[in-house]
Amino acid sequence: MIIKPRTRGFICTTAHPVGCAQHVQEQIGYVQARPAIQGPRNVLVIGASAGYGLASRITAAFGARANTIGVYRPSNATATRTASAGWYNSAAFEKAAQEAGLTSLSVTGDAFSDEIKAKTVEVIREELGQVDLVIYSVASGRRTNPRTGETFTSVLKPIGKPYTNKTVNFHTGEVSSVTLEPATTEEVQATVEVMGGEDWKLWIDALREGGVLADTATTFSFSYIGSEITQAIYREGSIGSAKDHLEATARQLNDQLKVTGGRAFVAVTKGLVTQSSSAIPVVPLYISALYKVMKEKGLHEGCIEQSYRLFAERLYAPETPVDEEGRIRIDDWELREDVQVEVANIWDALTTSNIYELSDLEDYRHEFFQLFGFEFEGVDYEADIDPIVNIPNVR
Repeated sequence: MIIKPRTRGFICTTAHPVGCAQHVQEQIGYVQARPAIQGPRNVLVIGASAGYGLASRITAAFGARANTIGVYRPSNATATRTASAGWYNSAAFEKAAQEAGLTSLSVTGDAFSDEIKAKTVEVIREELGQVDLVIYSVASGRRTNPRTGETFTSVLKPIGKPYTNKTVNFHTGEVSSVTLEPATTEEVQATVEVMGGEDWKLWIDALREGGVLADTATTFSFSYIGSEITQAIYREGSIGSAKDHLEATARQLNDQLKVTGGRAFVAVTKGLVTQSSSAIPVVPLYISALYKVMKEKGLHEGCIEQSYRLFAERLYAPETPVDEEGRIRIDDWELREDVQVEVANIWDALTTSNIYELSDLEDYRHEFFQLFGFEFEGVDYEADIDPIVNIPNVR
């Protein structure tokens, strides 16, 4: 099969196994070129196949020489359809980890289900004994509650009143105005059900009850705050309600775990090109302006740079600095006053005619396709390749 990118809105429906493998290897190389981290030994990553979950798994394995178990959705290829980028990423990671002499295992299935939690507990017990770091990085728009059987769908909407601002079609560069109607109470609650902290807590409960969570284990999940530009659609919107619940869950888990020497955090990250962020109106345009400013100031980071800094300078530093809410902040460079002033000035001036001059939209688009294994130098995208890539040690 000759694999080309096919897009549908903010989704790329194909992925390239060779490009994905190169992307993973580049992240591994970044971590290996930096000082080793005195960190965890056995790590569980829930949502391990892309974005911050994958970058954290790479950092734990190749920065701290940790054994890892990754939980993610199964999505192998057929003769006529590619696998997901996450599947190809995970295959590349598993191969590299095993070549490096690290224990690396995969559990595939619905991370929200009791079945996958039980299976993961069994794998930990059999292969590692216990885990001392649990990373929760599940990104999904739908969740079926395992207790009630009810399925919830999240929404990307403001709360209280309609919201109008600029947005961009990052494929064409067209800047336009978008108006989003406010979420209903039911939609906000559904978004909290999907993206809040309930499932994270269910995972920690299952690991503790199964006896596979070390007494001094650390667990963390990811959150985002962002700038004034994105507040109405993000932090003050339906997603923000879910993030509030996630952060409240972190405080609750920390109170429980600290009794035996454990810890729980939310790590607040910077705005990045991810499959999730590409779906949120306004955000791609904001990130394009942000990238322009942060690159010019030498402050830009991607997922792997953020993850390495999180481990080396926060989680496993002599002391873990947190803000007044107990959150780890690695969005500090994004929210620097000088960065945000320049981003705001660019934002006010952005139009279709100057989008490529004033922002980094071209690199935004480039990074978007790289999430799916495309647009990497050195990859022959005209080659006829087998889309079917098997992953060893899948449970």
